[in-house]
This record gives sequence, structure tokens and C-alpha cells, in this order.
Amino acid sequence: MMGRTMGLYEQVHETAQAIRARAGGLSPKVGIILGSGLGDFAESFSDKVVVPYAELPHFPHASVPGHAGRLVMGRVRGEPVVAMQGRVHAYEGYTPAQVAFPARVLCALGLHTLVVTNAAGGVNLAFKPGDMMVITDHLNLSGYNPLNGPNDDRLGPRFPDMTTAYPAALQAQLLESGTRTGVVLKQGVYAILAGPSYETPAEIRMLRMLGADAVGMSTVPEVIAANHMGVRVAGVSCITNLAAGIGNKPLTHEEVAETANRVKGLFTRLLEDFLPTVARAGASKA
Repeated sequence: MMGRTMGLYEQVHETAQAIRARAGGLSPKVGIILGSGLGDFAESFSDKVVVPYAELPHFPHASVPGHAGRLVMGRVRGEPVVAMQGRVHAYEGYTPAQVAFPARVLCALGLHTLVVTNAAGGVNLAFKPGDMMVITDHLNLSGYNPLNGPNDDRLGPRFPDMTTAYPAALQAQLLESGTRTGVVLKQGVYAILAGPSYETPAEIRMLRMLGADAVGMSTVPEVIAANHMGVRVAGVSCITNLAAGIGNKPLTHEEVAETANRVKGLFTRLLEDFLPTVARAGASKA
């Protein structure tokens, strides 16, 4: 948890330094946050270094099933990558700043690109469980923002622009990776609600009217923080269930985990192509 006497900037960089000290010489420029049931991807890294969140200063601890709570550094097809196996959420009792803190730490390691992934409910009636969606934009309907409170200009500007929160060039690279690997990718807008209760059918109808294609309880705070720090973001949602009022069975976390497990082969194939491609592309902005 965050200390009381040290500012956010100092906490972020102290944590990043603790990671560097255990990185075994790895200096990743691409990082990925792995959502519910998707953490197995990091097990495929070569030259792997694993650090439990509990061993990092100031780092919040994940408590939700499907979120292992480990930082994994290694190589994907020769390119250095850092991954978070699981994240924390505001509904666990963390503040918005704490929810975004791990993403800030990854960015402070020197990343030029952060990839965010999640398990999401399908709002778009054309989606089905097992689909994967490139995030084109988001709706922040959580009621909170990780930038609330005093701003430290060393981290980023008071009023960051979110016009290109998910740069078109990175979306195009994801689609190209999908084509090369034979993974069909949808595209759409991700909406965040606070949770932890699943949405009502009326809320899903509202989201559809607002232009959402998928809904979840994460990701957006991380994307805001990364944009605040000048790091590019690419996003992928795994559609693990039909949202309330669309399917004919109750929504459960077990269904989310089962679907994520079923598609993990496709997910891994996509990311094993995309991450090295982005890493080799360097720090050029979209």
C-alpha cells in the first residue's frame, strides 16, 4: 500500500528501481497487464524473472481469483517484455490512484508502449463469448478518475489529452498481428462501471445506446495514467460472457474464467506476434 510521507512520483520511482534491481539485465520497452484468466501468457516467457507484488514497495496486492499477483519479466521471441499477472480494482477497496499505480510503475521502467487486456462482457449483439476485441476507445462511467487530487507535473500535465488514448497505428498493428496469426479480431468501445456487482439489463441497454461494445470493471484507470505519462496504449478485451439481458443464464466469475481458459491459445498466439513487433518498432509515436 502507498506510504504517507512519500509523494506519488517518489513512490513510483522507488518501486521501479526495486524492479530494475531484480530484472537480471532486462530492460523492457513494452509492458502488458494481463486481466482475469489471461495471466498464463506470461508463463511462456524465456529468461523469466518472477516477483510477487507483495515483495515490491508500495505495490497494491491483487485479491480477485484469476489474478495471480506477480510481476513477470522475460523475453518474447527475443524481445524483453514485462507483464503483470493480474491487477487490482477500486471495488477491492483501493483508491483510484492505487488502482493506476502499477501501470505508472511499468511506464516508469521506460516503456514506450503499454498493452492492457481484460475479460469483458459483450454488449454488442454481434459478439459472442470467446471473441477478442481491439479497444478503439473507452467510456469512463466508473464515477472516478486516477488523476483526482493534486497533480505532479513530473508525472504528466494537469489536463492530459485523451483524443488518441488508443493510437490508431497500434490498433492497426494489432489487426495485422491477427491476420498473420489467424486470430479474428473485433473492434469496439470498452465501458467501465464500478462493480463489483454485474450490470443490470437496463444498464446494458443504456451502454449500447451510448456506443459501448463491451463492459468491464478495470483497464480505464491504467489507460488514463499511461496517457498522463506519455506512454502509448493498445488494448484487447476477451469477450468472456454475454452481458445481462442478452444471454439466458446468470453471470458468474466462473464463466469468465472458463471462457478465458478456452481462448488462451489464440490469445497467446496473437500476443507472441504483436509484442515483439511493437518492441522492434521502437519508441516512435503513432
